[in-house]
Amino acid sequence: MSTQPQHLYEFGPYRLDTAEKVLLRNGEPVALTPKAFETLVALVERSGHLVEKGDLMKAVWADSFVEDSNLTNNVYALRKLLGQGENGKSYIETVPTRGYRFTAPVKELPPETLVVEKRTVTRVVSEETTEGSPRQTLIGGGEAVERHADLARALVRTPEVSSTKRRTWRWLLVALFGVSLVITGFFIYRSLTAAPRQIESIAVLPFKNESGNPDVEYLSDGVTETLINSLSQLSNLTVKARSTVFRYKDRTVEPQAVAAELSVQAILTGRVVLRGDDLTLYLSLVDGRNGDQLWGQRYDRKLTDLVALQNEIGYDVSHKLRARLSGADEQKLAKSYTKNAEAYQLYLKGRYHWYKSTAEDSSKAREYFQQAIDVDPSFALAYSGLADVYGRASALGQVRPEDGWPRHEAAVRKALELDPNIAEIHNSLAGLRLYYYRDVPGAESEFKRAIELDPNYVEARAHYGGYLTLMGRFDEAIAQSTRAQELDPLSPGISRRLGRTLFHARRYDEAIQQLLKALELNPGYVLAHQDLGDAYEQKQMYGEAVAAWHRAMTLSRDDELAAILERAYKESGYEGAVRASSRKSLEQLREKARRGEFVPSMDFVRLHVRLGDKQQAFAWLEKAYEERTRLIFTIKVDPLFDNLRADPRFVDLLRRLNLNSGSNAATRA
Repeated sequence: MSTQPQHLYEFGPYRLDTAEKVLLRNGEPVALTPKAFETLVALVERSGHLVEKGDLMKAVWADSFVEDSNLTNNVYALRKLLGQGENGKSYIETVPTRGYRFTAPVKELPPETLVVEKRTVTRVVSEETTEGSPRQTLIGGGEAVERHADLARALVRTPEVSSTKRRTWRWLLVALFGVSLVITGFFIYRSLTAAPRQIESIAVLPFKNESGNPDVEYLSDGVTETLINSLSQLSNLTVKARSTVFRYKDRTVEPQAVAAELSVQAILTGRVVLRGDDLTLYLSLVDGRNGDQLWGQRYDRKLTDLVALQNEIGYDVSHKLRARLSGADEQKLAKSYTKNAEAYQLYLKGRYHWYKSTAEDSSKAREYFQQAIDVDPSFALAYSGLADVYGRASALGQVRPEDGWPRHEAAVRKALELDPNIAEIHNSLAGLRLYYYRDVPGAESEFKRAIELDPNYVEARAHYGGYLTLMGRFDEAIAQSTRAQELDPLSPGISRRLGRTLFHARRYDEAIQQLLKALELNPGYVLAHQDLGDAYEQKQMYGEAVAAWHRAMTLSRDDELAAILERAYKESGYEGAVRASSRKSLEQLREKARRGEFVPSMDFVRLHVRLGDKQQAFAWLEKAYEERTRLIFTIKVDPLFDNLRADPRFVDLLRRLNLNSGSNAATRA
């Protein structure tokens, strides 16, 4: 076996031993992950020189393909751990779009300079056998009987005890040994005869479409989502959210491994086969601890029986989980939102496209929801879907708010009229009250009502966390956002929202770490790259900020803007890069407006703030106030607007938005 050559490096208070894979700070070991250590070695060995990203990736991940965010995460962790060098600067410098440079002076030492002491601590119980040779017995829960027996033998052999006392001790220890056997046997019997435990947490993996027809994908996805929504309403059950479990779609996974990753007790898997009008569902409930199947069932129905089948499956699964169902829980499982199979399938198709989130798919979702309403005008969930389409587009300025909000409100009001106990409707109503009517307390009431109706409803918790962030109630906001992430741990969107909350709370280090986690889940997440750049900017890590923004522009296919940012940073530094890219972005927005496209006024506001033009910033803020999107509400907490806060116009704007502390009035323009 070849031995890795030993190289010892010294920089600042640190010593790095490449053979022993150890980093010491003032003689004390520093904990590092293997990949972070390899990254540090690669940089230190070329101290003072640029190390290209590609070279670093090859050095650290030679045998696997990984995204750039893995390297970024390692470098950030190293910076935080190493702190600042003697010159007050970070040990590692970012060269935007290129790579990194280790800036501290490094001295290579002779190998004998550093001796790493290795200690192995082993805890044993040692005694002599009757033959006089030593024996080691590890004490564990399953060896209680052996331990009692060994103790008895050891005491009986003690020479200092008289024969009479020895006999007394012998009978006493025999009695104790017998009692221990009885107790042990009792607990073994209890464990074997105890009633099966109630399962309190579950993940429903995406059902597989085995119909041989990709057009039926909406059905397998829809059955999965409906079952998740149905089970999540049960008061004694935690159900992982759709966006987390759907990361396992089209992947071959072991249920036991998924259960460990998601920290749930059980996994439900399913297969869907549709042949003409004949529908077959295969379900399997698996114990997350050992992979054993707890229950399996095949359902053969006609497609026209899909609504009733969904209710039957929800009821069967809940009972196999041994969930304690209240009368209210029973009613929720038995509830049918429509009896019309055609309307229900159209609704599932709408949701299928809604989750794709593109402009084209949102348009298709709207069409399917409307078709479902046309088939069954009493279908409350279809109105809820329609409200989601119009609400998201209006709040984010994707459509003209004066066109979108009235349609959103009409759908919400109709859904409430048909069924006031749907959590999704109250979540939608909260957005309407806040962003359109500026009814701050009314919005909070609706968020709370949505969570009351469905404690596992991730969107309500995430949106309520966003509301609390906008109000500056950061501790509460972080609690709600963290709960949303617990329910939906593999969602990049939920992870990014928590990162934004931490950013607005001015907890920038935590925000950076959280946004890096979001990018691990989705390296191509444009908004997370933008947010990461904003967080780096507040930490005055300008090279990293420019690199993150550049990545966002590249992913958005705005190569011209990315080139301007990169060139200006090289020529004029951070401030020059911000001005040049802001001017170009402003030019692009004006061109879109000239083409008749709707551009949210807040997009202009942010660019004018970047350029230091307060007059134009306030002029556009007034337009944004009239537009009624969600975007203007960020001004209360976003550090970008810190330079405007002392202006009386800004204070007045917060008052009119009902964002001042203690404001209870709602305004309606």
